[in-house]
Amino acid sequence: MSKTVETEGALETRGIEQVPDRERTAKTRELFPTWVGANISVLLLTMGASLVVAYHLDIWQALVVAVAAPVVSYGLVGLIGIAGKRGGAPGMALSRAVFGQRGNLLPGSLIWVARWGWETINAVTGAYAMLTILDILFGIKANSVLDMVTLLVFVVATFAISGLGINAVQKCNKYATYFFGVFSVLVLVYLVANTNWSKVLHHGGGSTAAVITGIGMIAAGGVSWIPTAPDFTRYLPRTASSKAIVGTAVGGAGIVVLPMVLMGAVMAVSTPDLASATDPVSFLGEILPTWIAVPYLFIALIGMLLINSMSMYSAGFTAQTLGFKVPRHWAVSVNAVISLVFGGVLMLVATSFMGSFIAFLSLLAVAFSAWVGVFGADMLRRTEYDGRAMTDTTRTSAYWYRGGFSPAAVAAWAIGLVSGLMFTTSDWFTGPLAKNNVIGEYGLGWVATIVISGLLYLALPKPAVTRPTEATEPAEATEPAEVAEPAEERATAGA
Repeated sequence: MSKTVETEGALETRGIEQVPDRERTAKTRELFPTWVGANISVLLLTMGASLVVAYHLDIWQALVVAVAAPVVSYGLVGLIGIAGKRGGAPGMALSRAVFGQRGNLLPGSLIWVARWGWETINAVTGAYAMLTILDILFGIKANSVLDMVTLLVFVVATFAISGLGINAVQKCNKYATYFFGVFSVLVLVYLVANTNWSKVLHHGGGSTAAVITGIGMIAAGGVSWIPTAPDFTRYLPRTASSKAIVGTAVGGAGIVVLPMVLMGAVMAVSTPDLASATDPVSFLGEILPTWIAVPYLFIALIGMLLINSMSMYSAGFTAQTLGFKVPRHWAVSVNAVISLVFGGVLMLVATSFMGSFIAFLSLLAVAFSAWVGVFGADMLRRTEYDGRAMTDTTRTSAYWYRGGFSPAAVAAWAIGLVSGLMFTTSDWFTGPLAKNNVIGEYGLGWVATIVISGLLYLALPKPAVTRPTEATEPAEATEPAEVAEPAEERATAGA
């Protein structure tokens, strides 16, 4: 196992093992562009438009949604990210301490599969961005063959970028943040100068229930990043400020979500078809002048590539915790192939991108939230993690518990997941308890999932928290063969 200290700009060679204290030299401020980059998506424009068209909110209500949603979702991202500085390992590796070595396979598998869907949505959006650029610049119209070609190009590019380690990804995010900020200001200035503000300001408002539903819809997108938060905080020293970890998550996301959602809401007043468009990108070529639309789409395309590379970066860790014996880049290739197949189906078959996306968000958020409730509740009683026990998948592990399972964690996760689905409503699935109650009306099945699983875990008897044998310098050589990989292979994977 390589002992090489990570250097800025170098490819990351570390897997799921605990990061030694001597290598934990990252700064909390470096997290800010990470969470900015995680939100550079034109989907936020379409979601902002849905607030006006589907939920009938006015601009002031949309402002409330745009402020509250990132505070709720990325506040949770920041809180779970604290576990990364405590344990120095990826989220799904730390999860072994909560669920047990075998028990962790259950939520780990579901989260890994759920990532396929999220990466598919991102890939399709990136492909649509390329199609729109080709249309604006060269007049090339989309067709089935071109759809698949652009989708393939995006997926291959994402797979290549996922080979970068955390330092390189954060550096890319930093530069993308600068460019995205500049052109977002240009778009805002253009909208201010060319929008019929009388029509926008006098647009009728929606109900309080619609506002809460809107907050839940946009916050659900941020929930998907919660289990991966420790992946990006594990290089922080143990003394790093917890408040700063939460603050950078909320601030980084909020600085993107707020203007993007509001821009979408303003655009929807003059272009109501935006919220129900077959694709979520082409409208930019109709609303914005070419000199703004093309570079803005290029930056959004880069943003989608970075989002997917971050997702696949974490997916590689999840695959390792599931016991995959192949190198990480092969595990990530599975995600790439599946996102290509599912993306093709979505582009060729789906009649409403936004309807499919919102239905997907509703179910995705519940899948992640069951883990969030249990893991978050466990953080109330656990301040450090045993690096040796995390990588020891045999019966000798302190995290073996009963047959490899923590009964309290697994039961709370399963009951919370099923309960949340029962309160969830979407175009694809409606739970038996989703109607005629506040939770179902507001689309807050994922909130119910977190609350139910968390409270249940706190109430059930749990195994004693074992103190790490060597918390500061875990013996990396104890990592079992099923998750170990040669240093030269890890150096090229980074996924």
